[in-house]
Amino acid sequence: MYSFTVNGQPVSSEEDKKLMYFLRDDLGLTGTKDGCDSGACGACSVLINGRASNSCLFTLAKVAGKDVTTIEGLTQRQKDVFAYAFAQTGAVQCGYCIPGMLISAVSLLKKKPDPSDKDVRKGIRGNICRCTGYVKIIEGIKLAAKMLREEAPIPEVSFDGKLGHDFPRVDSVEKTLGTGKYVDDIVLPGMLYASAIRSAYPRARLLKIDATAALAHPDCVAVLTSKDVPGNNKIGHLEFISDWDVMIPVGEITRYVGDAVALVVSKKKTSLDTIKTLVEVDYEELTPLLSCEAALADDAPKIHEKGNLLTHEHLIRGNADEKLAQSKYVVSQHYSVPINEHAFMEPECAIALPEGDGILLHTGGQGIYDEQREVSRMLGLPKEKVHVHSELVGGGFGGKEDMSVQHHAALAAWCLKQPVKVLFTRQESLMVHPKRHGMEMDFVTGCDAEGNLTAMKAVVYADSGAYASLGGPVLQRACTHAAGPYKYQDIDIEGFAVYTNNPPCGAFRGFGVCQTAFAIESNINILAKKVGISPWEIRFKNAVEPGDSLPNGQLVTQNAALKESLLAVKPAYDEAKVAGVTCFFKNSGIGVGLPDAGRCIVSVEGGKVHVRTSAAGIGQGVATVMTQIVCETLDISPALVIAEAPDTQRTPDTGTTTASRQSLITGEATKRAAQQLRVELDMGRSLVDLEGRKFFGEFLPETDPLNSDKKNPVSHVGYGYAAEVVTLDDSNKLGKFVAAYDIGQVVNPKAAAGQIEGGIVMGMGYALTEKFEVDHGYVKARYATLGLLDATKVPPIETSFVHAGNNHDGMAYGIKGVGEIATILPAPAIAGAYYALDGELRPTLPLANTPYEKKKKK
Repeated sequence: MYSFTVNGQPVSSEEDKKLMYFLRDDLGLTGTKDGCDSGACGACSVLINGRASNSCLFTLAKVAGKDVTTIEGLTQRQKDVFAYAFAQTGAVQCGYCIPGMLISAVSLLKKKPDPSDKDVRKGIRGNICRCTGYVKIIEGIKLAAKMLREEAPIPEVSFDGKLGHDFPRVDSVEKTLGTGKYVDDIVLPGMLYASAIRSAYPRARLLKIDATAALAHPDCVAVLTSKDVPGNNKIGHLEFISDWDVMIPVGEITRYVGDAVALVVSKKKTSLDTIKTLVEVDYEELTPLLSCEAALADDAPKIHEKGNLLTHEHLIRGNADEKLAQSKYVVSQHYSVPINEHAFMEPECAIALPEGDGILLHTGGQGIYDEQREVSRMLGLPKEKVHVHSELVGGGFGGKEDMSVQHHAALAAWCLKQPVKVLFTRQESLMVHPKRHGMEMDFVTGCDAEGNLTAMKAVVYADSGAYASLGGPVLQRACTHAAGPYKYQDIDIEGFAVYTNNPPCGAFRGFGVCQTAFAIESNINILAKKVGISPWEIRFKNAVEPGDSLPNGQLVTQNAALKESLLAVKPAYDEAKVAGVTCFFKNSGIGVGLPDAGRCIVSVEGGKVHVRTSAAGIGQGVATVMTQIVCETLDISPALVIAEAPDTQRTPDTGTTTASRQSLITGEATKRAAQQLRVELDMGRSLVDLEGRKFFGEFLPETDPLNSDKKNPVSHVGYGYAAEVVTLDDSNKLGKFVAAYDIGQVVNPKAAAGQIEGGIVMGMGYALTEKFEVDHGYVKARYATLGLLDATKVPPIETSFVHAGNNHDGMAYGIKGVGEIATILPAPAIAGAYYALDGELRPTLPLANTPYEKKKKK
């Protein structure tokens, strides 16, 4: 018997188990989050005898006789102060790390009631945040410390919710205090647990599955295989490319180590691993194809029936060869960037259960209608029989666009007619979900004697891994942005997305542009040196402004402020001893002639305005954005607005949270719906009079396909622009970031700054420390070895917003999008700083020969 106290109450257990599991599963204290189960992330932090500790590292035997305090056990005063402070400072995004952060803060303030910035960073160094960049969290902790120290009352504050005004995120309190529900926090009566058996090899023929011993286990309910799939065994995020097996059939060939071959269902979560080992699986191991070169060889076996070339793009405008031949200076360089892991804080989880003659799916993905489409196809059901409801989502960054756990939960629930939860371990998450594409890139860039860019050519090979995912659209964005936001017109950009037996690659914040931006911006630094002008000057000279056309021919709109962003960071660049500078752009909306749709229902229910969109909130705060658009349009208090969670029975299809599209595309739809309600209110009717009324808004932007023959095609409905300077200190580490962003109408300044800060830190990790280790197709990476940055490693970040013209005009009041562009600029800026330091080009990521490089042990 192990006895101790939890939140002041005596508890005991006869079974020794991890403290985290006991708190969550036995006591239902789900504010303690399971992020990695290995002591690397801090999401499960609790106080043990007053000291912040990772509950996943302690067994009950180790805490016997001790006092444990979870987020639920803090005093009401502490809860009130931190809820206020974190909301006021914008410290909360996806929220999954926040209860653990708060626990570490409480432990810190007990020792240091008046902490310095350095103290706070050190105090939360064991807690990883992938969203915020830590800046706002540090501000929130310091504000809470001040209020607790001075015994200050919680101020009464009011907000009008208008655009451009700070406004606390609508979900900040529940996320701060751990009361908000993520999927794994839900427990249903009679719930079963399922987990997939994954391929033992990157490429192998599946010969036999024998579940006899597993089925004899008392907890085993079923072992499902591809034969149990009632509909289509192929799924795929893009409707026209369904190439991913729900489970590999016997006799077929696996494509990567994340492939599912069988699904084990147990009465108990704790016995799943044991039952999985009892399933006998036989393979014929085959030689995997682990590079684009190997996959495209003439004698390479086909990974998919169509062959190993997923997609090919070739963008031509003008005559690049002729212009390069006439150029004074030409730079030709090869660049190589690796696969990169999202490392969102919440591992994937889904719960499915029977609902009438269909299925209800609780999910934490990035698009409920995509999930509905894929699950309905797999089960052979009409779409309306698959009801999908989104809970809170603990980060995504593109990594939760594809099916991971949803289809397996739905399949098991459909077959067994009981609720089923499928939860990834962190290691399974690392192995299974698509990553950022590794790319091999050859870039040729020219300019004249004065530094005016003349032409560029590029050839890009993207390793898309085992399945299509969003490899095609990612390659398109990589190519459409490869020339940069500059006013030369002669381009020749060819791209290949290739199937290999590596983990699949798909959407990741920046969507292919992080890779090509690193290449083109590095080439431009070399050109500046050849010309004899500064990297800042060559960019300002060539930067597009309103009325110019981008390299793809699209006219630059009047509200574009790229040059203003460069001017805003110029003082920091000029004052620094060593600095790198970059500027870039990123589309909003899907674009390139593909369908895109924003939809919203605004309804009046119970005297309040309900905003109903299916836009997934993955930390970016889309519910808050839509609330502020409604407040702006209707001129009402945010207290009268309720932004509903995505639900296929309540909220219309507004597409995936991807391509920096929701604030603009769904924002315009929400504006249109609210304007209809505004007409009614302006006629003198009250919300009481309008009870039960619904108003539908839709926005269907039109764009032109790649290589359109139009003189000035519209490739994307909008673009955001930005410039960044990064300085080096005397130890050659990063001194600070200075960032200026043109994101159109700023919806919520603190939230937008938080997005930028988080994106900068993510981009800094991509540039300097992050490494996703894959060895001959086997995933060797662990959460602790990814190279994620903690708060002590992040330099100061200064953010400002710039604009041109009247930002409040246009679609969605002139809102653009900030989620992706924030991650694109740091790597080229940092590479530029080190090139300025020693003249050494570093053409690979993470950058070599920096103080951040982890030296291999000899």
